Amino acid sequence: MKLITRNTDYALRALCYISKHKTVVTVDELVEKLGVPHSFMRKILQQLNKKEILSSFKGQGGGFKLKIPPARIYVIGIMRIFQGQIELSSCFLKKDVCPNKGKCALRKKLRLIEKNMFMRLKRITIASLV
Repeated sequence: MKLITRNTDYALRALCYISKHKTVVTVDELVEKLGVPHSFMRKILQQLNKKEILSSFKGQGGGFKLKIPPARIYVIGIMRIFQGQIELSSCFLKKDVCPNKGKCALRKKLRLIEKNMFMRLKRITIASLV
């Protein structure tokens, strides 16, 4: 299990880079500076634009800029955009309904870890990473 996927990692790296710059940042600049494939970066930036985290500018001198302050962009929110709901305590058997769900000792322990992890992730912002 990966806690942070490749797309989330690329998005966080891009947001940190963009937050350091007051001007519009191009896709080509991000690709060059971060070493991320162009096709991935473009799709990630489009998703962040769609979620209104970034503003996009077209044409000559176009690119992307933060739409909201980096102190209001939380890592957990970016994770949910690219990974959906994050659950450590989902059944490892991948069954829809686990017959042992209510009594599973491991699931109870994982729920506690999950609660602690989310509490900590909710405090991390792009501003705190830069």
